Amino acid sequence: MDEISALLLTKALDGLAMRASAVAQNIANANSEGYRALRVNFEEQLRQAAQSGPDAIRAVDPEYVRTVPETSEPALRLDLEMASASQTALRYAALIDVLNRQMQMNRLIVRGGQ
Repeated sequence: MDEISALLLTKALDGLAMRASAVAQNIANANSEGYRALRVNFEEQLRQAAQSGPDAIRAVDPEYVRTVPETSEPALRLDLEMASASQTALRYAALIDVLNRQMQMNRLIVRGGQ
């Protein structure tokens, strides 16, 4: 795996792990009065950094952001949080699968194809 792909994969896993944590906090605090949901948005920043090279990718730092709810919408929708949790878990599992396949290929190379 080339350096850029490895960096992108690592940063994406970091961002998804943070998002999973944020969603868990949102679900846990769904009934708390005045709670503002946490979000972690990093994909666009990572996409732009990928075009600039390894140093730009290393500089991407996913962070937690508190939402500012609109007055007309509920502070938090559990159905959307559960959907986000599921989507995040699926993306994380897919990236872990990519890493596992890369490791399998590396093992084959080291063993001489056996």
